Amino acid sequence: MQKQNNAQKTGVVMLLSASMVLALAAAGALWPDDFGAVAKRLLLSTTTNFGWFYLLTVFVIVIFLLGLALSRHGSIRLGPDGSRPEFPLFTWIAMLFSAGFGAGLVFWGVAEPMSHFFTPPFPGMDPQSAPAARVAMGYSFFHWGISQWSVFALTGLGIGFMQFRKGRDGLVSTALEPVVGKRQGIRTAVDVLAVVATVMGIATSLGLGVLQISGGLQLVTGWTGSLKMQLLVIAVMFA
Repeated sequence: MQKQNNAQKTGVVMLLSASMVLALAAAGALWPDDFGAVAKRLLLSTTTNFGWFYLLTVFVIVIFLLGLALSRHGSIRLGPDGSRPEFPLFTWIAMLFSAGFGAGLVFWGVAEPMSHFFTPPFPGMDPQSAPAARVAMGYSFFHWGISQWSVFALTGLGIGFMQFRKGRDGLVSTALEPVVGKRQGIRTAVDVLAVVATVMGIATSLGLGVLQISGGLQLVTGWTGSLKMQLLVIAVMFA
């Protein structure tokens, strides 16, 4: 009975999340200009009105994780007491960097600080100056440093603790169960939003990677068919 209920929940989450992803993809394909304009306004509104909340939240997460690591709870294993790591330390670190950075590090590791260096985010700051260089590196360290990894760590810690220590499933709603409760409707909504957010994040990383690879190939080969090049890169990556 439990397996049947879990299968039904998975089917509902799959259907709802797939419908939302397909709707967003169709809207972007059919009305790219309008879709881009709406997405730009939403991003600008979010960063303008809630940027302070984002910065404060990340700061609180960093302090919380440091306190947790230094407390007696920092020695708790994310598995049975007698369990041992499946992968060596350096293999685990390599997988973390591959999943946490991916194609972004290859391109944005240089592009982001240079863009802030040539176009400082603060008015009145001279481009290509020493203050602009310090601000550019500060922004890059914030986006790619401990601040970014703290959010990853908190999410992974919650899911890993519930799945490997408590023997529960690996759903986001299960990790948030002490906060959102056990009501099925809320849990389904959380899981649907988690799937949509994950798909959008992967699509963004994949899209940026395709643009980077196709742009480099066009620069090297001189081929001007950008769309054909991008489709070819996507086909190779999927294969």
